Amino acid sequence: MPHSIPDLLLAAVAAYPTRTATRAWVDDAWVTMTHTELAAAVEATASRLVADGIAVGDRVAIFAPNSPMWTIVDLAVQSVGAVVVPIYQTSTAGQARAILAGSGARWVFCGSFLETDRIAEVRDGLPDLDRVVVMDDEDLAEAPVPEAYAEVHRRRAAVRPEDLATIIYTSGTTGTPKGVMLTHGAFLAEIAVVQGTFRLVPEDSSLCFLPLAHALERAWTFCVLAAGASNTYVTDTRTLPVMMPRARTSLMVMVPMVYERVLSTVRDQASSPLKRRILDWSVATGLAAQRAGRDGLRADPLLRGRLALADRLVLAKVRHALGGQKKLMVAGGAPLRQEVEEFFWACGMLITTGYGMTEAAPLMSYNAPGQVRFGSVGRPMPGSQVRIVPVPGVAHGDLAAGDGEIQYRGPNVMAGYWNDPAATAEAFDDGWLRTGDIGHFDVDGYLVITDRLKDLIVTRQGKNIAPGPIEEELGADPFIAHAVLVGDDRPCVTVLISPDVGELEAWAEAHAVAYESLEDLVAHPDVLAELRRRVEKVSARLPHQEKIRDLRVIFDEFTMENGLLTPTLKVRRRAVEKRFAAVVDEMYERIAAARQAAKEAAEHAREAADHAREVADQALHRRNGDH
Repeated sequence: MPHSIPDLLLAAVAAYPTRTATRAWVDDAWVTMTHTELAAAVEATASRLVADGIAVGDRVAIFAPNSPMWTIVDLAVQSVGAVVVPIYQTSTAGQARAILAGSGARWVFCGSFLETDRIAEVRDGLPDLDRVVVMDDEDLAEAPVPEAYAEVHRRRAAVRPEDLATIIYTSGTTGTPKGVMLTHGAFLAEIAVVQGTFRLVPEDSSLCFLPLAHALERAWTFCVLAAGASNTYVTDTRTLPVMMPRARTSLMVMVPMVYERVLSTVRDQASSPLKRRILDWSVATGLAAQRAGRDGLRADPLLRGRLALADRLVLAKVRHALGGQKKLMVAGGAPLRQEVEEFFWACGMLITTGYGMTEAAPLMSYNAPGQVRFGSVGRPMPGSQVRIVPVPGVAHGDLAAGDGEIQYRGPNVMAGYWNDPAATAEAFDDGWLRTGDIGHFDVDGYLVITDRLKDLIVTRQGKNIAPGPIEEELGADPFIAHAVLVGDDRPCVTVLISPDVGELEAWAEAHAVAYESLEDLVAHPDVLAELRRRVEKVSARLPHQEKIRDLRVIFDEFTMENGLLTPTLKVRRRAVEKRFAAVVDEMYERIAAARQAAKEAAEHAREAADHAREVADQALHRRNGDH
């Protein structure tokens, strides 16, 4: 029975010493390590940490892209009883400084001089930071300190489940990041459930693409390690389209945005009306076949023939692009649109959706094999509990039936926020973790997420509106890459649209719309009219107070680099509102001016009507007087 995360590696070495543990594509070739080699590298690095003064409980940061060395350092730090503090590779110097200062990290491991340069900018404000190590420059795994090995072994054996393994600073779509304290036991409880449900085996291989600084990829890497399986590291995220078919892994964990981009790319490539019809027909055929199989029906010969053709034309190509058939495809970190789930299901690739947050290491619920329900995030993790509680200050009619705040308790809940007892107390309600998410259970006990509590829009009239479902419906339109509803303390709801430029170009070509640049295309009256028509189609189905009264198209792409997306590709709502505040203000000024003009026109019309009635009355009186 493992007592710590490093114990998982020891167990893998004992059971599968020569099986591959890590893979990375370097200089046009695979570089691999067996579990035995990985363990040796971890021990060598741990010996250097001990020899150079890292003590039990010290914080050690990792500021680097994904690589086998990231995992080596992670396991080495934990092996000596210290605490790992991950930093997203995309973090600015200021963001890195806040995490290093807040955690009191003594060391920071950097992937290259790209990260050390950012540390150098803020080094003067980090009195606790003793050392900056460049992974590419110092190969710690090949420079062991033999006399420190006994101390490494003693410390590793002393680590208990209740000991702190890591402090993960939340990326946050709103607010200030907080350091989430997670123990070895929190991860171990989760790993046992995942292994019991999904039955990973040593022959499995996983694609490590999401940042290891994120709790989802980190916890999943531990699950892969526990199974004796192998991890293939994508060291440069830009190479993902090439790496997926090259690596051909059986397991893949992604955030919804990655799956959505695959669908968007497929649509972009179906640029002509004929290709789009072929795509739509192929997906519909795949769905029909999958539904027949789900319902226990044998597809008729005609459907099987259509499926074979659809597979050759479209579906098999999608599977190839993702590296072939998968044993398990996971989506987490944000809601996945049902349209995207159905697309991949039609291609023969069922995505398992789940729900969690960093504060729960991060798993709270998931769709188990054979029990998948589209549009839900499954049932609570075995051994845990989820409850739905009313949201104070929100009128009952403002939320969908059964909706409330999702609260969670289980063995994988955080120990609290680092050096922040007030925030820790606020995060719990009588021992239940307050997720800040709104949702409900369906009749079969599947959890359905509606929105973020902090994202609720409260209009000037006091109406509470959950923007998530509306934005999701808008985002299902191929024209729209991102939709951000606006309306907090405003008289009505509006929306900012970031368009899918590829879709706009295809539409413009099909409709003979001439333009000189992409900026011209986005601002073209015909394009704006088409976007407005599509938004109004969604708005028409909404209740009166939720209807979208106006829109603005913004040309800026949403990226991590410009701060509009989190590292897990979720929209930073407050950052969008701040960046485009002038655009939003102008939109509402126009709405106010239009309403004022309409009010004045109505007043003039009433005055004219009153005057006409007065003239008519006078004329009537004169006629009556004549008689």
